[in-house]
Amino acid sequence: MDGAVTGDVLPSAPTRQKIQVVPLAALPVVGAAVLFVAFSIGFNWRWGLMFNHVVGGGLWTGIDLFVGLVIGPILGRLSVPTRAEFSARFMPKMVVIMPTVVMMTLATGFQVARNAGNLASSSPNHAWLIVSFCVVGIMAVIALGVLEPANIAVLYEMNKTAPNGERIGRLMKRFIFTAGITGVMQVATLIIMTRLSSR
Repeated sequence: MDGAVTGDVLPSAPTRQKIQVVPLAALPVVGAAVLFVAFSIGFNWRWGLMFNHVVGGGLWTGIDLFVGLVIGPILGRLSVPTRAEFSARFMPKMVVIMPTVVMMTLATGFQVARNAGNLASSSPNHAWLIVSFCVVGIMAVIALGVLEPANIAVLYEMNKTAPNGERIGRLMKRFIFTAGITGVMQVATLIIMTRLSSR
């Protein structure tokens, strides 16, 4: 471990600015995404619905796979100070990105399914849609109920005068592990979505 670290506590860094848990500069982009989704649903705008669902779902899938299967193994091999420094730069972005892409995907996905008639029990795609709802529902609970709290907890710990490196490490492991789980589940989602679109 780096000689600058004493025990499991990371030293305070007076030269480093306080971490902004929610990047304020990103909020206009999030607001625009919310308005775009609301407009698309409110006016039942086919292209807007498909754009939000495909782009949101693609980003959600890509981020989960990349974080869980690429960043995770790399991060696990880094020293605690390096891992903490990475977290300080990476986690604030995830605070705004993940809820936004989840919202884009789920809100418009339901409307797309309704317009396509897949919600009707007589639809040949109905069973696949129910499976999709179950998989995506679990992923949403993990993303918003586990990943986000772990993410925010890391940032609050980093903002302390003496951040606890061990606690940050545990939280980061939880974040990466659950991102890996959702990444694997995203593969199932891709299979279901391509199955639906090919029928």
